[in-house]
Amino acid sequence: MKRRVCIIVAGGSGKRMESSTPKQFLPLCGRPILMHTIDRITAFDPSIRIILVLPTEEKGHWLALCEKHGFTRKITLVDGGAERFFSVRNALSHVATGETVGIHDGVRPLVSIETLRRCYETAEAKGNAIACVAVTDSLRHVATDGTSRSVPRREYLAVQTPQVFTSETLIKAYEADFSPTFTDDASVVEASGVEINIVEGNRENIKITTPMDMAIAEQLLTNKR
Repeated sequence: MKRRVCIIVAGGSGKRMESSTPKQFLPLCGRPILMHTIDRITAFDPSIRIILVLPTEEKGHWLALCEKHGFTRKITLVDGGAERFFSVRNALSHVATGETVGIHDGVRPLVSIETLRRCYETAEAKGNAIACVAVTDSLRHVATDGTSRSVPRREYLAVQTPQVFTSETLIKAYEADFSPTFTDDASVVEASGVEINIVEGNRENIKITTPMDMAIAEQLLTNKR
């Protein structure tokens, strides 16, 4: 089996959280969100190699939190870029050929072991896999003139992370010039001509962005204990 790697992208701010603290460092059930995320990934595979991408100015903050909470997991720290695209590209300089590489949002601490397993095992078998869940709300397409029309939600999925690829696929895809159409890693890889495989995610795997998200995550994490 190829060696597994997980790049955790944690470059967010606390603006939508109405906090001066970057959201990945906010306490969730007594510990920073980011530590819960790392714990979940290593619970899936204790031998997985973690590459953590942080804004340069936040590295000291993270190391201080690790000391405070006795968090000793071995991690490779990488400087983030101006866009997520450049953050992932920086992390890929620490990835070797012949590895299976997942990219995961630092503020998704409730990804399930099953979702991680589906993503990595499918990528190992088929070259890539991304986690998605069905859309349950009704959807409308809004045109530039402000008019809208209903669209069939059965044709759409909500995309999560992790998104997992062979290292060769990722490295080649990230040789491209940046485009604002690159909203996630799958869009970068797809632009290089690779078809993307979809696997089932888990609904609890929310991206913590707002105070309401935090309240939901607190309750979900408490219920799991």
